[in-house]
Amino acid sequence: MKNQMIKVYKDLMGQNSLWAEKIRLILKESKVTMINLIGSPGCGKTSLLEKMTTLFPGKRDFAVLEGDVETTHDAERLNALGVPVSQLLTSGACHLEAKMVYHALIDLPLPSLKLVIVENVGNLVCPAEFDIGEHAKVAVLSVTEGEDKPVKYPLLFREAKAVVLTKIDLIPHLSFNKDACLNYIKQVNGTVPVFEISSLSGDGVHSLVEWIYSL
Repeated sequence: MKNQMIKVYKDLMGQNSLWAEKIRLILKESKVTMINLIGSPGCGKTSLLEKMTTLFPGKRDFAVLEGDVETTHDAERLNALGVPVSQLLTSGACHLEAKMVYHALIDLPLPSLKLVIVENVGNLVCPAEFDIGEHAKVAVLSVTEGEDKPVKYPLLFREAKAVVLTKIDLIPHLSFNKDACLNYIKQVNGTVPVFEISSLSGDGVHSLVEWIYSL
């Protein structure tokens, strides 16, 4: 009987885990904290980072790794404010992988930093499944998305070390039920802190920044 070609399928998640461990080692050696910011397109992730920068103009001890499918638009917004930022383009992939983050990370001036914030590709599902060596995943949810997202997409909210509820200034103009949303979050993750913020006014941003720097 003629031998047939054997197909080999490599464990892609396993390879990702190896790169994530390399990232953890670099962060530990550099004494740098890394946050993985995850949320839908348009939920306000970039606006939040902009507000963090304008509220703390003297703070330049953090850098941003900006993930997107295409374009450098968000990175340009942060660069205009003087934030050290690198653009990570996935060219179609719905999430950042640890290998790409690793190569961007080692190009940063880590000795001068305390914090790296990764703004992941806009998506509530895929980014939650991939470990990129971060200290914490932070789920970002806009009030314009509806109150039931935590139970529709539970993995992200289950793994998140914090939830950021954005655009709270819009609540008077929406049918959004904040109490129901908070209850849904607690159903999925009963101990996670929730920060209610407005990137327009700056409400709540100070508390979030204090929490991030306490990690």
